[in-house]
Amino acid sequence: AQAMEKVYDDLVGNDYPISDDSTTLVLRFIPTGSATNIRFIERVYADLDGVIAELDPSRFHPDMEVVTAGRLLRQYTEISAITNDVRRSFGAGVFTVLFVVVLYFLYKGYRAQKHGGFSWSILLRQAARIPVLALLIAIPLLMSLSWTFGIAYVAFETLNLMTSTLGLVLFGLGIDFGIHFYARYTEERGKGKSMPHAAEDTFASTGQAITVGALTTAAAMYALTLADFRGFSEFGFIAGTGIILALLAMLLVMPALISVFERTGLLHFGAVEAATISTRYAPFPAVKTILAVSVSAVVLALLFLPRVAFEYDFGTLEPTYEAYNARRDYINRVYNDGERRNPAYIVVDRPEEVLPLVQTIRESAAADTISPTVREVESLQERFPTLPAGQQRKLSRIEAMRERLEDPFLSADSSEGITRLRRSAQTSAPIDLSVVPGYLKDRFTSRNGEIGNFIIIYPSVGLSDGRQSIAFSDDIGRVETSDGKEYYASSSSLVAADMLRLMRSEAPWMVLATFVIVLCLMYVNFRSIRWAALATVPLLVGVLWMLLAMEFFGLKLNFYNLIVLPAVLGIGNDAGVHIVHRYREEGRRSIMHVLRSTGEHVSMASLTTMIGFSGLLLSFHPGLHSICL
Repeated sequence: AQAMEKVYDDLVGNDYPISDDSTTLVLRFIPTGSATNIRFIERVYADLDGVIAELDPSRFHPDMEVVTAGRLLRQYTEISAITNDVRRSFGAGVFTVLFVVVLYFLYKGYRAQKHGGFSWSILLRQAARIPVLALLIAIPLLMSLSWTFGIAYVAFETLNLMTSTLGLVLFGLGIDFGIHFYARYTEERGKGKSMPHAAEDTFASTGQAITVGALTTAAAMYALTLADFRGFSEFGFIAGTGIILALLAMLLVMPALISVFERTGLLHFGAVEAATISTRYAPFPAVKTILAVSVSAVVLALLFLPRVAFEYDFGTLEPTYEAYNARRDYINRVYNDGERRNPAYIVVDRPEEVLPLVQTIRESAAADTISPTVREVESLQERFPTLPAGQQRKLSRIEAMRERLEDPFLSADSSEGITRLRRSAQTSAPIDLSVVPGYLKDRFTSRNGEIGNFIIIYPSVGLSDGRQSIAFSDDIGRVETSDGKEYYASSSSLVAADMLRLMRSEAPWMVLATFVIVLCLMYVNFRSIRWAALATVPLLVGVLWMLLAMEFFGLKLNFYNLIVLPAVLGIGNDAGVHIVHRYREEGRRSIMHVLRSTGEHVSMASLTTMIGFSGLLLSFHPGLHSICL
């Protein structure tokens, strides 16, 4: 009886869906706008909250409570939480980056001017420069960010989940140019050179390396614009543009600010004793040890490279929203349809096309015995046929049911379920759709009022697994009937599957294109295959070490961090460019001097980039976490 009652409820339903204890009633509202428009979703729930406030449920009973819920609310909650996370991480990250850089230059200034032991006077003079240094670094960067996001607004109007994190990342990248330029300028001024000569020499040496590194990184970003996936293309365009504008700000605005601050006495660079260029090589045993460890790590990385995996389980990348889950629990009291979640829809031109399409999908699902993904196909025409032949088949089945209910065993049964079934089996004529209750046909009614022009397909697999989503998309994404007509299904899960498939296929090509661009620019800059290869070696080694670390810590590539792989190639090449440029400038046997000067600047620049990415650690979103890890 319970099983029969469940079948009846599934087929007929309730006009007023309530929980088993009759304490919860769920009303469903169909939005008139796009479910992907966050502003529209915000307005929808604001309107609902306004209606609830006007109703004042406490007027009817003091314990009455009205709660808004639904999947659209989850989308809005997630986007709002990510937006707040990005804003918070941007503020904390910018402060941290500026603090670290200012302390670094204060330390360099103190180290250059002190003679002998500790000096309070020099320390206090350096500390007084903190606001000036902060402005010197922050003004060009904030200008470049304003230009970048102004262009992004003109191009795209809105940021997506990927590009929303670029503010902090670009701040961390852009400050690298300022670190190299300012550090080299202070070195030249410390040698006693005048402002014009120090600026000229800085532009001619470090300025060239900065430009090459920035162009390489920007080109790597712009390579992403060739991708069909908008997460790739928009990220690449905004990031590449931001790097170019940061370069311009650091090479044009920062020198102008330095000149103004020096002429007004806010900055002072006293001449210091020139450091002699070390002509010693690094100790041979230390070099041997470093090379042995590095080569061993590279070999291990190559061995473990095939084991680097992709995370297909979207559930592990989704945060938990306690407030939303509490609201969802109210719906689960009434609708606990775990087997009928995440359906896909196919829209047809005419209702007459529905039944042949349903039959085609069912036959295809029945033939798939290896990896079936379709649980059920539902259409209004099966419940209320519109064609005479279908209506007659339906009436024949009802008549057979009516005859079975007249069996002496069942005729004596007066239970509620049998009584309801007996009452519903009295139908003896076709039912016109105009008299069908709304709660039965609403799910098959389009926004413009057309009834029965689409079918619903329920998956038999969990679509939180990306591989299952792709398999479901392969099975019903495109359906061809026996007469050769093609139909296409749609749902948020199918869109996610297409995005994942597109990312998975395009990512290797984007990485390869980025690497080729880096190599070409290195050759154009150095005019030598040997020097270009030498500048690229640290990049290759660093990427392999990164993949080895991922395997060691059990990390996987995923939907979020896959996009930063091409960015890593562009960013990671800067260090090699600066080291090789400075070595060629200083000449043979100058490696120790280069490491003590440019090597120190490279380390600080890398640290600020790491801080830029690590700001995402403040986010509670696992996907954003994975980008900085």
